[in-house]
This record gives sequence, C-alpha cells and structure tokens, in this order.
Amino acid sequence: MVMNVADALAAYKQGGNLAGKAGASDVAGGESFSDVLKNFAGDAAKSLEGGEKAAMAGATGKADIASVVTAISDAELMLQTVVTIRDKVIAAYQDITKTAI
Repeated sequence: MVMNVADALAAYKQGGNLAGKAGASDVAGGESFSDVLKNFAGDAAKSLEGGEKAAMAGATGKADIASVVTAISDAELMLQTVVTIRDKVIAAYQDITKTAI
C-alpha cells in the first residue's frame, strides 16, 4: 500500500477534530490514522526487504540488472520517506516539550 500524504493529513485532521466521539479515528477510507501508519510501516519493511533480496539475487547473477536497480531505488525512496517522517515526529515532540504549561 502506498500512502498518499493528503490522505494521511486528512486522517490526522479527522482524528483530531473528533477525539471525544466513539469511532473518532475512522476516516473516509475506513481506516484509522494509526492503522494507516501501521500499514505504511509494514509496507516500508517489505520494500526494504525486497530491495535486499533483489541485491542478493543480483550479486549471485539470478536477477537482471534493471530489476535490481528498480528494487533498490524503491527501497531507497521508502527509507528516505521513513527518515523524513521520523525527523518530523521528533521535531514535533521537541516543540511540544518546549511548550509552557
């Protein structure tokens, strides 16, 4: 599953606006924001694993170079996305901890 950033933001806004209601985490797609993040994390792990398997197959000569490059590029893009999201979460956490009560 490829996560659309606009869908993630919509899920976040939907969850924040309805925090007190039952079923507040449901969004238009039927998944909660946490489910979207879990699915994204699972997809990221699968992508990285696929890149690793393709690299191993390419090193042993069992795969053509085009499929190896494609799989590694997909894994690299996914890793960059995960690192960016991690950095944003850390920055948000730091902003929250700096807030005066």
